[in-house]
Amino acid sequence: MGVLDYLLPFVLALGVLIVVHEYGHYGVARLCGVKVLRFSLGFGKVVWMRRWGPDQTEWALSIFPLGGYVKMLDEREAPVASHELHRAFNRQNVWKRIAIVAAGPLANFLLAIALYWGLYSGGVEELRARIGEPVAASAADKAGFTAGELVRSVNGTPVATWQEFRWVLLNQALDRKVVDVEMINEAREINVRRLDLSGISVDQSEKDAATQLGLQLYRPAVPAVLGHLSPGGAAATAGLKSGDRVLRIGDKAVNDWTDLVLAVRDAPGQTLEMEILRSGEAQVFSLVPTGVEEGGRRIGRIGVAVADADIRRDLMFVTVRYDLSEAFVKGLRQTWDTAALSVIVMGRMITGEVSVKNLSGPVTIADFAGQSAKMGWTHYIKFLALISISLGVLNLLPVPVLDGGHLLYYVIEIIKGGPVSERVMEIGQQIGMVLLAALMAFAFYNDINRLVAS
Repeated sequence: MGVLDYLLPFVLALGVLIVVHEYGHYGVARLCGVKVLRFSLGFGKVVWMRRWGPDQTEWALSIFPLGGYVKMLDEREAPVASHELHRAFNRQNVWKRIAIVAAGPLANFLLAIALYWGLYSGGVEELRARIGEPVAASAADKAGFTAGELVRSVNGTPVATWQEFRWVLLNQALDRKVVDVEMINEAREINVRRLDLSGISVDQSEKDAATQLGLQLYRPAVPAVLGHLSPGGAAATAGLKSGDRVLRIGDKAVNDWTDLVLAVRDAPGQTLEMEILRSGEAQVFSLVPTGVEEGGRRIGRIGVAVADADIRRDLMFVTVRYDLSEAFVKGLRQTWDTAALSVIVMGRMITGEVSVKNLSGPVTIADFAGQSAKMGWTHYIKFLALISISLGVLNLLPVPVLDGGHLLYYVIEIIKGGPVSERVMEIGQQIGMVLLAALMAFAFYNDINRLVAS
């Protein structure tokens, strides 16, 4: 993938999340009778602007795109005409100010719920929680996991997909628990495996929880039998047919579909001698894989699909679909669980129980945006929902300059019966800027380390 393959999905995601967040502030401000002067996507110098709406609000694009803001009428920033004093933000009661400030993060959470709701009501194809051969001498191997078993639940929590299985393991690993994993094997027998999670490291620079335990995704053995052939492809042109079984390429035996794929990928534009078995007879064909660009390198393709793909696909994939009400509850629960886990992990980073290497910056997010977009629109929507939740949680942190810092001031105002002094707010802003800059610098440092490591 080129730079644009990462940059464009990242910019699109960032734009959507910022607009949704700021529109939350804007919409509730309007409902509370506050005049909005400007709605800006980005910070700094305005590069494009149009006036629109009953208050002739300035809708603007600014030069630095990593954020946005809603500028409201406020006596603390500029003089306000007497006839508009009632529409100034600072003149609103504390509950209205809380509603306006909290509306941004809430909009991000609502977006995530809506995205999950749409996905689960429409149906999402996901990997089954079917276990492959565990790594020898690993925690999974010692617990007795065997290839082909399907996970049913973890400590009583139902599990339908590999993603859900990894998610539950991650949550349980935070407390270093021993969990009971209920499995069902190919003979329809139910077994319970006790899995010790005490050795798990919750760290993005390490392997995920399932991999650390020695658990692997089930991958059915796939013989090198040709299925559908693309008309005009190298295989069809050479005379190969559906049902042919590849025995050998050059002087190397082909044992399964992976051997075939690797041999073809590594030989773009090269002549391959392919021995196949057809109707009990061995035959030899010559073909030249077509060269295509993928992942920054040139690979070969011959235009064939694996035989019996639908049967094998059913072993590995399941379509997760709920009715509208169930899908909404699923989306709400997933948004809540993700936000709660984010808060727990951040808290444990502060106490040192979880590595600060889990902090990610714009480079890692851009990388995930590009990868998810390449995998398909459902993966990209899941990525968008996840980042929207993260943005909502981040903005609720009680750090001055963030929404959570302003909410903290308002809580103090309610307790003490009066607003926080301008001097205290000014000092808080300075401290908040330093903390935010340090957080961003450390996240960027983690990004660079991940790039170097990869």
